[in-house]
Amino acid sequence: MTAIAPPKRVSEGAHFSSHEAYQELYKKSISDPETFWSEQAKSNLVWSKDFDKANDSSFKNEKLSWFTGGQLNVSENCIDKHLPARANQTAILWEGDEPGEVREISYQELHDEVCRLANGLKKLNVSKGDRVAIYMPMIPEAAYAMLACARLGAIHNVVFAGFSAEALRDRINDANCKILLTCDEGKRGTKIVPLKKTVDEAVSACPTIEHVVMYRHTKGDVSFTEGRDVDMSELMSAEEATCAPVAVESEDPLFLLYTSGSTGKPKGISH
Repeated sequence: MTAIAPPKRVSEGAHFSSHEAYQELYKKSISDPETFWSEQAKSNLVWSKDFDKANDSSFKNEKLSWFTGGQLNVSENCIDKHLPARANQTAILWEGDEPGEVREISYQELHDEVCRLANGLKKLNVSKGDRVAIYMPMIPEAAYAMLACARLGAIHNVVFAGFSAEALRDRINDANCKILLTCDEGKRGTKIVPLKKTVDEAVSACPTIEHVVMYRHTKGDVSFTEGRDVDMSELMSAEEATCAPVAVESEDPLFLLYTSGSTGKPKGISH
């Protein structure tokens, strides 16, 4: 087998200077995985509390545990650790349905928006371990929602924004979600997707839902239930752009993702 050297512009930005360097690290990951994964975790992640052991697993005893004793926060690792060097660089490049509909969101902007939403969710009594459903189209606010939940140690449950009211209801009830984040409407080409209408139908049979937080994406004329529904932009505008990330155990759930349910009842997989 012949090794083909990559172009210089590729190799200069690579993690490995040579194929030999890669092979050396690969061999280490096989011969001494504890040291390998400890080094990778400590060099690539920010920890609130150092872990005791990188891997404490036994397939024989059906025990799988990683970085036991360690504490960290995903939102901090996705955003905060990049601010010193990349605050003004683009973190999210979003393109909408219409040509020219583009949003560039820097790491600093992402941090500020996520913190505002996290603080708003705290005002709605969302805290560590609570479950939050997210029923939104692929817009930056969906990323804000996921990262805001992670910042608080809350467990998010993303439901595909094309699912029916029944499918949404079943996933909310199975996960015992406290809050639901959604939009007034979604867009698929020229088609308008009535998200809030579907949400209203679903949550009428979801006793654990305390609030529906709605982002006005299309500015469409939709129903709004006083006392239950909350305007996301208004919620965020009243909050500060700082929110300390909550340290969680490395084995704590980050999010729940349900199977499609095409061959039976949807099963929630904890990540």
